[in-house]
Amino acid sequence: MPESNTGKPPTASGGSPSARRASGTAGRGGVPSKRPSLGGGAPAQDRELRAQGRQTVQKLLEAGLAEFDENGFQAVRVDDIVRRAKTSHGTFYLYFANKEDLFKTLLSDALVDMAALTDEFPVVTRNEAGQAALRRWVGAFCDVYAAHASVIRILSQAEIVGEEVWGDGLQLMFKLSEAITQGMTAAAGSAGQETPAGHAELTALALLMMVERVNYLLTVEVRLPRDEMVDRLTAIIFAAFHYS
Repeated sequence: MPESNTGKPPTASGGSPSARRASGTAGRGGVPSKRPSLGGGAPAQDRELRAQGRQTVQKLLEAGLAEFDENGFQAVRVDDIVRRAKTSHGTFYLYFANKEDLFKTLLSDALVDMAALTDEFPVVTRNEAGQAALRRWVGAFCDVYAAHASVIRILSQAEIVGEEVWGDGLQLMFKLSEAITQGMTAAAGSAGQETPAGHAELTALALLMMVERVNYLLTVEVRLPRDEMVDRLTAIIFAAFHYS
């Protein structure tokens, strides 16, 4: 998956990396949910962090995310992160083992939000209500992707993040694909209607890759009309299963 290592990519909704990430931290009803990342990385896992510790972790995470977003994961050093966070190396290593550990901590939030999307994929009936439910889900996917865009782009590069971390993302992608398959075919099956011939799982995977690629473009320098793209993605997914 291509990524520019220079320049801060604008998004359709605008805002800094930390602001975009914060926009994805609300739970149901707009109530902020506790983010896994606020527990820190490996060195902090054996202790309960107080409010000041969580604030320091958040400051380091935001600094790391901004550095990754502007300069690319490979070019960033711990020096760069602590300089931006206006803290010391000693403080950094209280909470994170290295920059890879900080990235994994950022990733934990993205994985939680993407897992929630997996659980929330609707049963899409063959009517306007089903298509509306599907559109809401596609819109939610776009929101989550935008909130974690820098992390997701880095995650897609196995040679950078390592096979274990990349595998976590790959496993989640297949779970998302399975959820799409089940949600798009359940209503038809219960009504005794035919589902897409043969390869529903492959259809779902291909559609998910399309949705991901469009969202990649929405979060870099290609300017696309978000709402129109959500409409078109919804129509394509709906048609692929219900009119094939």
